[in-house]
Amino acid sequence: MLVQTRYADKVFSRQRALGVFAMQLILLVSGLILIAAGLGWRWLARIPFGHLPGDIHIVRQGFSFHFPIVTCIVISIALSILIWLLRR
Repeated sequence: MLVQTRYADKVFSRQRALGVFAMQLILLVSGLILIAAGLGWRWLARIPFGHLPGDIHIVRQGFSFHFPIVTCIVISIALSILIWLLRR
């Protein structure tokens, strides 16, 4: 019984270590992407996302509403394809 407990502890500690490593990797990559986006903001602002045909924009007196639904769909499709390619 003692051998089984030691083995289980070793397996669980390895799984915890891999989980921590995965979270560190996700945070590191996310931070690098945010830094790259911040440095490239001048060029990223020129991309016409947010003003695609089909985006909803209502302007009334004292009120403005903008909902970029087509932009959200395009970004969602692009990210889905990217994640699908990375998982292959």
